[in-house]
Amino acid sequence: MIKITHTPIQELVIHEVMKVSMDDLIRERVTPAGNIPLCWCDGIAFGFSSLPLTDELTQQYLKGTIHWMEVHYSDMKNYMPVAELHDEHYQGAIKTRIIDTSSSPLHREFIKWLKKNNR
Repeated sequence: MIKITHTPIQELVIHEVMKVSMDDLIRERVTPAGNIPLCWCDGIAFGFSSLPLTDELTQQYLKGTIHWMEVHYSDMKNYMPVAELHDEHYQGAIKTRIIDTSSSPLHREFIKWLKKNNR
């Protein structure tokens, strides 16, 4: 029999949070390799970047602490699976997938914190 253990995150350390327009949020997800999806939870669309895993950060991660280097977010009252931006600098529309992460306890707690502390 295989033992399965679930150890949820105990602490999220956020180093920078910034509200941006939805257009800018979509623009910053464009990479040469394709568009990076956004997350959506309880009326907020957001993206985050994590710190590279050093030995120290790996040890923290194993103990239940993760770090988000930067979070950018925008209000998005209703969930939609794709956001689209029409920008004169790009040929055609930029489409970015949005993932409904409202079932994530971590993301729900983050959004509660965000709404309380950054509005």
